[in-house]
Amino acid sequence: MAPSPLISPTSTGGVRAAVADSWVRSAAAGVRAERIDAPITLPEDELREFRAAHPLAQVFPLLDDVLGQTARDCDAVMAVADAQGQLLWLCGTSAVLRRAESIGFVEGSNWDERLAGTNAPGMALQLDAEVNIIGAEHFRHSVQRWSCAATPIHDPVDHSLLGVLDVTGGDNLVVPQTMAMLRAAARMAEAELARQALVAGQRAQGQGAPGRRTPGVATWSAGLDDAPVPRSDLSARIEALGRDEALLTIDDGRGHRSTLRLSRRHSEILVLLAATPRGLSGDELAVLVYEEEISPSTLRVELGRLRSALGDELLTSRPYRLDAAVAADWLAVDSRLSVGDIGGAMRGYRGPLLPGSVAPGIVRLRQSIEGSLRQAVLTSAQPDLMSTWTRSGWGADDYDMWQAQGRALGANSPLRPMVAAQLTRLDRELGVGR
Repeated sequence: MAPSPLISPTSTGGVRAAVADSWVRSAAAGVRAERIDAPITLPEDELREFRAAHPLAQVFPLLDDVLGQTARDCDAVMAVADAQGQLLWLCGTSAVLRRAESIGFVEGSNWDERLAGTNAPGMALQLDAEVNIIGAEHFRHSVQRWSCAATPIHDPVDHSLLGVLDVTGGDNLVVPQTMAMLRAAARMAEAELARQALVAGQRAQGQGAPGRRTPGVATWSAGLDDAPVPRSDLSARIEALGRDEALLTIDDGRGHRSTLRLSRRHSEILVLLAATPRGLSGDELAVLVYEEEISPSTLRVELGRLRSALGDELLTSRPYRLDAAVAADWLAVDSRLSVGDIGGAMRGYRGPLLPGSVAPGIVRLRQSIEGSLRQAVLTSAQPDLMSTWTRSGWGADDYDMWQAQGRALGANSPLRPMVAAQLTRLDRELGVGR
């Protein structure tokens, strides 16, 4: 796909055409370039109630979890604005938020470009497209020491514009990864809104009974990785990283929660079903679970035992699938990686997925997760992340990671002798570097 002209340096006379057009709109609206701050259109006494009622309130915790911490780590601010340009939420360290106050970048302020001049949230709203604005491209002088990137968030049902997701900070934001992270976080928010809309629609139409489906559900589900919407209020969380026997926590939605430690075989089946929301046939599941061909009755017995432990409401058949809202530790790692949060992914990675399993489907899933995370760390050029990897039980003999860590360390780093010693050890013990 060709890069958008709104985020690429295609310029006319040194100024990108889209930015020049925004300057014209800003000037025509009466914005003064020397104005320091942006107007407050949502006073503090109105802000709390207004944003609590806004549709994006349903996904703000997700956005904060996925992108907010990354913004804090980068000395930047994550902002969520409504379709009128009003900043509803800001996330950042106290120091950065104080600096942002100096230009009026505060909750309740309005960054519509007709009020605040050229800026990424305002342009993203005006053009309904992803935008970045770099330093001096801002219309107001006070904002020109900042850079920002923003992308719209749409209602997944009627495709109306709900608002924008923005990251504002210094020159370190002027990299392609910033927009990729924003885009991924916005799409995750839209997917969650779609899921909530489907569940609410089913409840409103009395579709809680098993075997009944609301017309149109299949269409929406196909847009969410072909995952059917759970018919019950059940939610399940699976912990399977770094452990051979998965822990399953089930919440029935009525205040009752229970935690089960599953057998190794049941752990494998549960993980495979969680990784395939559309469900699996008996033949598909058998191929993924067993190394050798088995009789159909063998799998049916295992599934019967698992259903006895989990309950008929959670584990359904034809196809076999988990009829609940499922969260899992390895899925969280994958989500972090998808938005470029390598540090968050490393914090959530407690070890290989079901490390003792030889089930073909688990082996492939385990290798995929570990390989994606390893590659992200390897190319991150962040010695602290590489050090976390090489200090682990699974990464202690990773020769390539030790080498990359050595290259990423400063010339005077006290860790350099230790890295050199580990490389020498691997040369001697494994002959890896020869």
